[in-house]
Amino acid sequence: MTGLKQILRNKNYVRFFLATFASQMGGVIGVTAFMFYLLKRFSSQPYYATIAELMYSLPMLVVFLVVGVLADRMDRQKIAVNCDWISAILSLCLLIFIWVDSIPLIFALLFIRSAVSKFFFPAESAIVQGILNEDDYTIAAGLNQMMGSLFMLFGGTLGAVVYWHLGITGAILIDAVSFIVSALLIRSCKISKEVRLPNGAHQFKQLKFKLVMIDFKQGFLYILRNRLLLWLVSGFFMFGILNGGFSVLPMFILKYKLAPANYEQYTVWAGIIFGAGVLLGTLIASLTSTKLKLHQMIAAGVLVAGLGMCTLGFVNHLYAFLMINFVIALILPFINIGIGGWLPRIVDPQMMGRVQGLINPLMMLSQSLTLGFIAVSFPSFISIELLFLLVGVCTVFVGIYYTIVLPRYADYSTSSKALQESL
Repeated sequence: MTGLKQILRNKNYVRFFLATFASQMGGVIGVTAFMFYLLKRFSSQPYYATIAELMYSLPMLVVFLVVGVLADRMDRQKIAVNCDWISAILSLCLLIFIWVDSIPLIFALLFIRSAVSKFFFPAESAIVQGILNEDDYTIAAGLNQMMGSLFMLFGGTLGAVVYWHLGITGAILIDAVSFIVSALLIRSCKISKEVRLPNGAHQFKQLKFKLVMIDFKQGFLYILRNRLLLWLVSGFFMFGILNGGFSVLPMFILKYKLAPANYEQYTVWAGIIFGAGVLLGTLIASLTSTKLKLHQMIAAGVLVAGLGMCTLGFVNHLYAFLMINFVIALILPFINIGIGGWLPRIVDPQMMGRVQGLINPLMMLSQSLTLGFIAVSFPSFISIELLFLLVGVCTVFVGIYYTIVLPRYADYSTSSKALQESL
């Protein structure tokens, strides 16, 4: 409780937390409404919804070379603020394209807006690492997980209500306003130059291709030489498969198997139940994080989540689906809090942008491949049951892998130790 009070006294962190809250709220509303819009307009063509999700993940594969380098070479605060401003403008442009009813332009704009957002998270992660003490990282990870669980609990319902009453227009407008609020909050933060520019000031014109490649290589070698970081990151590829599958498969199984006539309503209920599970799991994980080792939380969480996904596709009753969905949600916070509390401790602040710039594209690659596979194969070639099984087996594999390798590095808790390993 003392740690929570201490972190909430940090004005910069509170403003970043509120900025993240604002942007996530708008994002959840916008994405939920847009998925309903596509499934209603193209009910016999589910691949449109999958392609939309693909437009959120695929851009990372285009910009991954520069996102981490910019976060370590340029002003991190300005990067975060400008990403929010540009995203707000692009949201308004998206609304125009929806009015024009041009699907190619809509998907193109989703791609561009997602590409812009990819620059935000490495900069944000690096700033939060710099404005908090090492002892606060796990608490911050718990708060972020708590916020995420609240959006899971109420976000789908909120998005559905906005869509039903204000339509896709109202949802996109709220999405745009949320980015504006986030930009204003981050801009109001007073962050030291050492945190914003840990490697000194650089001009954009200085970031030539050769320097970008050198920095990218340094980030890659940094991960390879840090064994714990390498083991953690190597499992993130499978996390992308889990994220990709879970972004569309629950809605698909409701629409095409369990509740075809009322899938929108049950999608909302599934979101509420999932959010409740994540919220409860966050409370349990936060309370037990001081008693459990972080590697135990991560490995056990991944293993149980994978087994749940394997089971989920083969249920034939709606209530069984909702119960298993709740169990998966209950265990996910153990993974997120474990990784969120461990990663900032083992990464040098000067390298955090480049590390995040490599982690995210790795996950986005597997997520994009998964969504592309689903778009091509479902429902023509592969059943919904087999898709759940494939995603679940991949996740179980990571759980077993983490169970074997992570205990060797259970005592690695500070970046200084990680750096000693990397030398």
